[in-house]
Amino acid sequence: MISQSTSKAAVQKRLKKAVHRHKAVSRAGIAERLFTSVFTRMVYAQIWEDPDVDMAAMELAPGHHVVTIASGGCNMMSYLTASPAKVTALDLNPAHVALGNLKIKGAANLPSYDEFYRFFGEGNSLYNIALYTHYLRQELDDRSRRYWDGRGLTGGKRINLFAKNIYRHGLLGYFIGWAHLLTKAYKVDFTPLLEAKTMEAQRTFFDTMLAPLFDRPLLRWITTNPSSLYGLGIPPSQYESLAGQKAMAVVLRERLEKLVCDFPMSENYFAWQAFARRYAEKGQGPLPPYLQRENYELVRTNSDRAHILNQSYTDYLSSQGEQSVDRYVLLDAQDWMDNDNLNALWEEITRTARHGARVIFRTAAPEDLLPGRVAPKILDQWHYHAEASLDFGAQDRSSIYGGFHLYSLKGTPS
Repeated sequence: MISQSTSKAAVQKRLKKAVHRHKAVSRAGIAERLFTSVFTRMVYAQIWEDPDVDMAAMELAPGHHVVTIASGGCNMMSYLTASPAKVTALDLNPAHVALGNLKIKGAANLPSYDEFYRFFGEGNSLYNIALYTHYLRQELDDRSRRYWDGRGLTGGKRINLFAKNIYRHGLLGYFIGWAHLLTKAYKVDFTPLLEAKTMEAQRTFFDTMLAPLFDRPLLRWITTNPSSLYGLGIPPSQYESLAGQKAMAVVLRERLEKLVCDFPMSENYFAWQAFARRYAEKGQGPLPPYLQRENYELVRTNSDRAHILNQSYTDYLSSQGEQSVDRYVLLDAQDWMDNDNLNALWEEITRTARHGARVIFRTAAPEDLLPGRVAPKILDQWHYHAEASLDFGAQDRSSIYGGFHLYSLKGTPS
């Protein structure tokens, strides 16, 4: 299902509310409006938050109603492996809504796991266009169908991206492609990393091939410009949080080091997407839970429990009854918010939270951003799991964020 208020004007209004904090004539205001203009297109073909960590932190179980931000939709689909009663995904970007709907319908209607994996795991075959035509197009809502039948930046139908490696497209896909061109200019070949059999080999690759790049003047100059990181989906306000007191090149080096050195390549599909721009050949490597063969029947059976809406998180919760939601996934959205928006969001979270409710989110900086910003009368109703938050953050294979945070409603099991 999809929200009815999805006109371009409505989308722009929601994005402006989320992102714009400064006057249009100011330097910061110009940067915010530039980000808004690019964020209406597809940004993520794959989400960059680890759904295995999410499900463990949430203690996701049958019967739960999960409300999440959609992004690339991998989280929404992966949560289905825990058989919750309902997964409601929300996104201000209509392209992400169309992608999420395509994934839901793909799980429900493609004839077998092989076709499902070819479509969403590889996304790189002309056969996928035939699958779309015969199995998916008629199942989509009108707006999602118009999106995939419509023309993209290259002039062809957007659905044709699934014949051209969908993971090389979208704003993040293009950003990773530009990064590969830059590293190629410095004669970096990622093949040894992709073939690494030990953590020591991965560490050696980082120390000898990648770490020296961050001393290059060109890279340092690029990372001082907030607009250079729009491809990561980072708005100007989040750029400021991400940098903190460090140079951006230092922050990015630290995050890349974790991605390369903290997890075996055999277990980290985020690293495969970063360095190979795809998953391992023929699915013979790590995958998101929803794409794993052993989870296919569960995802297919539970696909009707997933719903995606082009709506803001706060607006959706305001339309729900009291004590109607069990689990909340905010991704990094709060980094974008001012204090008024934060308080409005948490007021609705608290009103709709059932006994035992849990909230998880990520932040660009390591610190929890809620204390001192959300009113004590609201935040005092929640318990912050400081030690568990650090543990789950260390387990997050995507390695993009500085902090992972877990809250639970007080008066409920911790």
